[in-house]
Amino acid sequence: MKPFVERRSRLIAAMRKRGGGVAIICTALEARRNGTSTYPFRWDSNFYYLSGFPEPEAALAIVVAGERVETVLFCREKNEEAEIWNGRRYGTEAAQKEFGFDRALPITALDEEIPNLLANAPAIYYALGADAGLDEKVRLWLSKVGAKVRSLVGWPTQAFDIAAMLSEMRLVKDRFELATMRRTGEINAAAHVRAMLATRPGLHEYEIEAELLHEYIRCGARSPAYESIVAGGANACVLHYCQNNAVLRDGDLLLIDAGCELGGYASDITRSFPVNGHFTAGQRELYEIVLAAQHAALAAIKPGARLMDLHDVATRVIAAGLIEAGLIAGELDEALSSASYKRFYMHRTGHWLGMDVHDVGSYRQAGEESSGEGTPSRILEPGMVFTIEPGIYVRAAPDVPERFHDIGIRIEDDVVMTESGYEILSAGVPNTADEIEALMRKR
Repeated sequence: MKPFVERRSRLIAAMRKRGGGVAIICTALEARRNGTSTYPFRWDSNFYYLSGFPEPEAALAIVVAGERVETVLFCREKNEEAEIWNGRRYGTEAAQKEFGFDRALPITALDEEIPNLLANAPAIYYALGADAGLDEKVRLWLSKVGAKVRSLVGWPTQAFDIAAMLSEMRLVKDRFELATMRRTGEINAAAHVRAMLATRPGLHEYEIEAELLHEYIRCGARSPAYESIVAGGANACVLHYCQNNAVLRDGDLLLIDAGCELGGYASDITRSFPVNGHFTAGQRELYEIVLAAQHAALAAIKPGARLMDLHDVATRVIAAGLIEAGLIAGELDEALSSASYKRFYMHRTGHWLGMDVHDVGSYRQAGEESSGEGTPSRILEPGMVFTIEPGIYVRAAPDVPERFHDIGIRIEDDVVMTESGYEILSAGVPNTADEIEALMRKR
C-alpha cells in the first residue's frame, strides 16, 4: 500500500500547484474475446500506478480543495453469487482499508457522486481525448454540475490532461518499481537462456516461444509483456514478426524479442543466436558490429547524458561496421549524413520501459526545442529505465554479399540510470558470441 499512497501524495502536490481540483482516473474495460469469454483482465497502467487496485469496473477520484484532500475509490460491491462463479471481490469496505483510501463507494454510484465532487472545483483532471466513452461521461458530469449554476454552484473552468502529468511521474521509477523490474528482468533472462538451450534445427518457432512462456509462468509472471517475436532466418528481418510458425533451419540465426510482465512491470530482451549453436563467419561479423554498438551506447550513459547520445554513438559504430563489411559505400560522415545505413538499421536504439513496454514519458527535454525531426533529447536522470537495442537487418539482394543474406540481429538489454552510471536489469542472459556458443554446447 505504501508506494501507492506516496504516488497519490505526489499527484496531490502537483494538483495543488495548479490550484487544486478533481482528478478522475478509470481502470481499463474488460474486453470480450468471443461468446461469453473475455481476455485476461489487465488494469489501466495509470489507474494501477496510483491505486494498486487490481479489479475491473473501478475508478479513482482525488479531490484537492485548499487544505481538504480526499481520495475516493469506486469499485464493485461484494456479491456472493458472482463470487461463486468468478472469484473473490474486495468490496468497498475491504478496498478502502487495504488500499488506503479515504472512502470507497460502489461503482454504480459513480455518475451520481462525481458531479457532487466537481461542484465548485476549479479544475478537472482526466485523460483528455484518450477514450471517447470517458469524454462522454465527463460531458455528462459537467452538465449535471452546470444545471445547478442558479443555485450558486460553480463548475470547473479548466481541464488538465492527467495522463501527461502521470507520464512525467512514471518516467522516474521509485525503489518499489525498481525492485519489481529487477525481478522481472531476472525471470526474462532465465526464459531466454531456456530458449537458447531448447533451440535446434527442425523445431518450429512456436515451440521455442512455448519455452519462454513456460519459464514466465513457472516464475509467477503470468503474462508476456507483449507478443513474443521468435523469428528464424529471414523472418528476423521483419521487425515486428510474430507469426512464430516457421521451421528453424540449420545454419540460420534465431532472433527472439520477448518479455514478461510481473506486478504490472515489463521486461524487454532481445537476443540473436545460431539455431545449430555455431555462428557462421558472416553472422559473427555482423553480430560483433551490433554488440560493439551496444557497448558504445552503454559507455555513453553518464550523468548529464541524453538519450539521443546513446543512439548517436550506436549508429556511428553500426555505420562504420557496415562500410567495413561492404554493405554500404563511402566515408563514415557521408553515410551518417545521407542516412544510407538506414537500409540495414532503421529504428532507434532504445525506448522507455516500465508498466508499458514502450513506456510513457516525453523524449524531449522540457523547455527545449527539438534538435531534429522527432529527435529525443531528454537528459537521463537516476531512476529512468530504458532499453539499449541496436540491430542490423540484411535481406537477400543482388548487391548484398551472400554470406550476409537474410541475417537479422538485434541485441537488447534493460538498463536503469543510476547516480553514477547504469545497472543492467537483464544481465542474466549471455550476449557475446563466444558466451552464446558456450551455453548452447550444454544442450
